[in-house]
Amino acid sequence: MGWMFDNLERLIARLQKPANRCQPLTSDDATTALRHTLQPGDVLLVEGKGRISSSIKYITQSTWSHSALYVGPISGATNGGEPHVLIEANIDEGVVSAPLSKYLHCQTRICRPVGLTDADREQVCRYAFERIGLGYDFKNVIDLMRYLFPCPFTHRRRRRTIALGSGDSRRIICSSLIAQAFDAVRYPVLPNITHIENKSGRCEIAEIRHSSLYAPRDFDLSPYFMVVKPTLPAGFNYKNMRWADLQVDAAQATLAPEIERGIAAMVQPDIP
Repeated sequence: MGWMFDNLERLIARLQKPANRCQPLTSDDATTALRHTLQPGDVLLVEGKGRISSSIKYITQSTWSHSALYVGPISGATNGGEPHVLIEANIDEGVVSAPLSKYLHCQTRICRPVGLTDADREQVCRYAFERIGLGYDFKNVIDLMRYLFPCPFTHRRRRRTIALGSGDSRRIICSSLIAQAFDAVRYPVLPNITHIENKSGRCEIAEIRHSSLYAPRDFDLSPYFMVVKPTLPAGFNYKNMRWADLQVDAAQATLAPEIERGIAAMVQPDIP
C-alpha cells in the first residue's frame, strides 16, 4: 500500500498549487496590525487557494482550509532576514516553521485561546516545535474528507469512528498538530460533552476528541477560542476612512474654481 500513498502524495502536492493569487480584503495597515497583534499560542487560520484547499473548504463548509500555530521568533530560523514565527504541517514539507509573510497576502483569522496560562502557552509552543520534521499524513486528509462528507459513511459508522489517518506517529496534518499541542495541556478545542445525572444534579463531562478528527474550522467554531480582529485593538475610527467617491467629490470641488475661471476667460469679449 505504500507505493499507492506515495503516488497519491505526488498527485495531491500538484493539486495543492494555487489556482490563483490570494487577494487580501485588508489594507497595508491591517497587515502591520496582524504582525503586532499575534501572540504565542494564537492559531492562525488561512483561506488557501489551491484545489485541495478549495475541496477542504467545500466539504467542511468553512472559509478556512489551513491552520498554523504562532510561536514567536524561532532562534536560528529565518527567511531573507525575516524570523520564522509559525509552525505548521503542510503537504509539501510536513511539519516546518515559516515566516508570517507567507500568509500576508491571504485571508486570515486569529483564534486566541482564552485564559491560557503563560506556562501552558509555552508548553503548547514547545510541543509544536518539537514536532518539526514530521511528515504529512495524506491518509488523514482523505479520511477526514470521507468522514465530513455524508455519503460514504452512515451516521452509525461516523459515530463509531474514533480516529482517522494512517496511525503513523511520524505523520500528521495541520489541525491535528495544533489540537495535539493543546491536548498536551488539557486545553479544550471542541471536546465531546456527555451529560450525567447524579444525586447532586446534572453535570457535564468533557472527553477529548482524537486529534485526527479536527479540521481548521474547529478552532473558529470552538467556544474556548476568541476571534481577534487585528484592526480593532489598536483603535479603529471609521471617520478616518478614505472613501473613493468622497475623494472624487473632493477633487472635483478643488478643480471647480479653475474650470469656472477658464470658462469665464473663454466667453469674455475682447476689449480694444
